[in-house]
Amino acid sequence: MKSFLEKFITRTDKPDLTEKFSETEHLKRQVNALYNLVTNIYGSDKVVLKAGKLEALNLIRSDIFEERVLALQKIVFEDPTIDKVPTVEEIPKIIDDVEDEIADIIARRSVEDKLEKKIAERMQQRHEDYVKEIKMQIIKETTGPENAQTLKKLAILEKLDQKKLARSAIEALRPDTFEEIVGQERAIKSLMSKLACPFPQHVILYGPPGVGKTTAARLALQVAKKVKGTPFKDDAPFVEVDGTTLRWDPRDVTNPLLGSVHDPIYQGARRDLADTGVPEPKLGLVTDAHGGVLFIDEIGELDPMLLNKLLKVLEDKRVSFDSAYYDPHDSSTPQYIKKLFEQGAPADFILIGATTRDPADISPAIRSRCTEVYFEPLTPKEIEKIIVKAAGKLEVAINNKVPEIISEYTIEGRKAINILADAFGLCLYNQQDAKVPDQVIIGTEEVLEVVQVGRLSPYLTLKGSPTYAKGKIFGLGVMGFVGSILEIEAVIFPTQSEGKGSIRFNDTAGSMAKDSVFNAASVIRKITGEDISNYDIHVNIIGGGRIDGPSAGVTIMAAILSALQDRSIRQDLAITGEISIQGRVKAVGGIFEKIYGAKQAGMKKVIVPKENKKDVPVDLKGIEVVFVDTVEETLEHLFEPAKQQPLVG
Repeated sequence: MKSFLEKFITRTDKPDLTEKFSETEHLKRQVNALYNLVTNIYGSDKVVLKAGKLEALNLIRSDIFEERVLALQKIVFEDPTIDKVPTVEEIPKIIDDVEDEIADIIARRSVEDKLEKKIAERMQQRHEDYVKEIKMQIIKETTGPENAQTLKKLAILEKLDQKKLARSAIEALRPDTFEEIVGQERAIKSLMSKLACPFPQHVILYGPPGVGKTTAARLALQVAKKVKGTPFKDDAPFVEVDGTTLRWDPRDVTNPLLGSVHDPIYQGARRDLADTGVPEPKLGLVTDAHGGVLFIDEIGELDPMLLNKLLKVLEDKRVSFDSAYYDPHDSSTPQYIKKLFEQGAPADFILIGATTRDPADISPAIRSRCTEVYFEPLTPKEIEKIIVKAAGKLEVAINNKVPEIISEYTIEGRKAINILADAFGLCLYNQQDAKVPDQVIIGTEEVLEVVQVGRLSPYLTLKGSPTYAKGKIFGLGVMGFVGSILEIEAVIFPTQSEGKGSIRFNDTAGSMAKDSVFNAASVIRKITGEDISNYDIHVNIIGGGRIDGPSAGVTIMAAILSALQDRSIRQDLAITGEISIQGRVKAVGGIFEKIYGAKQAGMKKVIVPKENKKDVPVDLKGIEVVFVDTVEETLEHLFEPAKQQPLVG
């Protein structure tokens, strides 16, 4: 039975001439007819393009009939891999296959035409509806979204933008380079070694307030960009946020840090999305920081649940989104929304967190993923250096005693600058006739007035001195990141009845401190042979306060022994260490901070347990550190010959 195309070809040829052609000529006629049909279907231009892409252009133009048949095959089946030139015997079968394929194409074209017609009708209807809706909006909003009230508010905002006050003192005097950050050379070096390398690490910065943690973090990325081998590009972002202000909804309705999803019904996504019921993801700060640094100040104040979510992002380096309203098969969903729901948003950044909290207060989970850098408290000399630099930036002259006075009232660089700025403002007020900054001289009177008005107290009330005293010695304590001096005194009185002596100690000092007193009494009896039950002993921590640990044991022992033997102790020396009843000096915590506190109080020597030797900085200057293992070694450094002792009290 003849195919559709055979009938078509037969109808187009004259029946009485068919017999005049050989079988080959008949095949050529059929092939030519098929070429004409293909040209009618696709158009001559598209046929040429197809032939060019299928490497059949030369075959079409060939004088060899078999090659033209091969070209027809390539074009109709759109298969460039057909490269065998058929024989005359194979051509009839090929023509049959080509006719069937062309018939399929014509059938598909017919169906597509019907569909296109229906689509065009639907689109025309929607277009008419859309035009009608636009006309209604124009009628309702003849003036657009703006009206007299909105334009007035816009004008007020633009006018407000034109008004600007001078920068604050902290902003104006903020360090612009690492070299301007005083007293943190070691911490900055440690920070940059972790950031400016091919494999940067997440970092947590510890330290008291006002020592330069935030400033160092801001400068770190700028410096790291210039170091060869770091992954940070020139456009790497620095995103800064305060952990105390990061609030979020457990339902993920809002989450500025990680991002959230605005559902079309309850939260109101974009109008065009809400109308079609499509949820809209909102990217968070972690995505804004992609490729750069996310700095979270006061990271210790971050909500624990939000912190756990952040840890997941640190591991995956992506943020995932989810919504019950998301339908992956909804054709009205934009591609970017599908990508966010199915693949998440990129969040590959380096986290730098800063905190004034003790490391023990920070989540172990975040600490395990970050390296830690400790910023050091500032010494009085460093505070003085900050004041001198700040005065230079303000372009004002200061009295030589001003830096020293300010350093007595604070250990924070930020607070010191505030005092100087207040004194500067006071000078300007008192010298209102001064027209240029060069006329302003900040004196001690202005600084002391600022101190008095601000009700500031000297940070250090205890200071070491090159004198000696009986029954009085300095211990070392630590609170947070700052060491401090403990003034401990002891007096001893013989009892009226032998063996009925007592030991009295501050009730508020704590049980561990009281245990240290009894341990000290036992050690004294061991090394001196004195039966201390024949004495009434009173040990006092001047100023009161609670001692959380046993680190005052050696200090208490020394005070009691000084009072018992009537020997004087150096007053520019401080001790820390736990005492055992065997007379051993055991390791304690906070050695670095305690040595800092001793330096700040003007101590010339500190005695620490030998077990803590690894905790003492190797480049320590300005104070002598003595390591001891036993009480006997400690006593060698406490007392001086009587003829060299100018007694006090």
